[in-house]
Amino acid sequence: MTATPVALTELIAALGGDLHGGSDTRISGIAPLDEADERSISFLANPRYQAQLGTTRAACVIVAPALADAACARGAAIVTPDPYLYFARLTQWWAALTHPATQPGVHASAVVSPEARLGQGVEIGPLAVIEAGAVIGDHARIGAHCVVEREAVVGDHTRLAPRVVLGYGCRIGARGIVHSGVVIGADGFGFAPSKSGYVKIEQLGAVSIGDDVEIGANTCIDRGALSDTVIEDGVKLDNLIQIAHNCHIGAHTAMAGCVGMAGSTTVGKYCTFGGAAMINGHITIADHVNVGPSTMIPRSLTEPGTYIGYYPMSRPAEWEKSAVIVRNLSAMRDKVRALEKTIKTLTNQEEK
Repeated sequence: MTATPVALTELIAALGGDLHGGSDTRISGIAPLDEADERSISFLANPRYQAQLGTTRAACVIVAPALADAACARGAAIVTPDPYLYFARLTQWWAALTHPATQPGVHASAVVSPEARLGQGVEIGPLAVIEAGAVIGDHARIGAHCVVEREAVVGDHTRLAPRVVLGYGCRIGARGIVHSGVVIGADGFGFAPSKSGYVKIEQLGAVSIGDDVEIGANTCIDRGALSDTVIEDGVKLDNLIQIAHNCHIGAHTAMAGCVGMAGSTTVGKYCTFGGAAMINGHITIADHVNVGPSTMIPRSLTEPGTYIGYYPMSRPAEWEKSAVIVRNLSAMRDKVRALEKTIKTLTNQEEK
């Protein structure tokens, strides 16, 4: 909520759209259709919720042109070709109005090396550590308990939430958002087997992250073994994702929670991965590939499109029966082939 309600005309001036009615209406919050009150603005992007248009108490509703008449019949409406995109931009505008502004300066409890470089308007939170050679860009915000190790770089206007670790030599570009618990630049999982046990392979690369990247809480991105792990511009990663060493994720790819990506995998641009998808190592995935939730990708995907491979859920007894069938498929295949061969032989004999 804002301290002072905002006029719809002010919103239109900032974001555009066609306002129908409500030129004097003021709003003080954003809410879903079924929770909105007379002081809220809401939006309708999914046709499944169209019935709520007639019952919502929202002061104004954001809709597509096809629903303009229905929305206007109930009250004020903002008509725009893409209501969901308009809603996203509205939340950004609203956050700029309501969220606490950055407070430039270094907290007294923070530890900042004299050999670090801080840009203009930087905020360093309590108990943060900025090591020698680190570079913090203009108007960046480093939250409480963050660690930016030696020679690491944080771009302009990038925000590290509390308890983020940016490992030595790693880089993130401008306007990034990194949520709490993220570790960028831990060692990749590299070991050489020997008779006496595993021998660690030192991870000598770093992590290079582009501009406008958002990384969800407790996600881990490992540094490369020799060359860097690379995350290109505009990538969006959800919570609890594992990106192994030497992976390369193309621009504007998005991954939902719990995705796991094994090492040395290259993912193209504009791909999407549903929650808990698993990607094998040392493979390549083309641009514009959409992977469904819980799908395992064992080999390279060279064609764009949608790939789904999860097994439908069922009750335990049904699942056990299906598992037995799947386990015996190879033997069943051999029996079918033998039967086909016998039938073919008998058919040939009859024809003679």
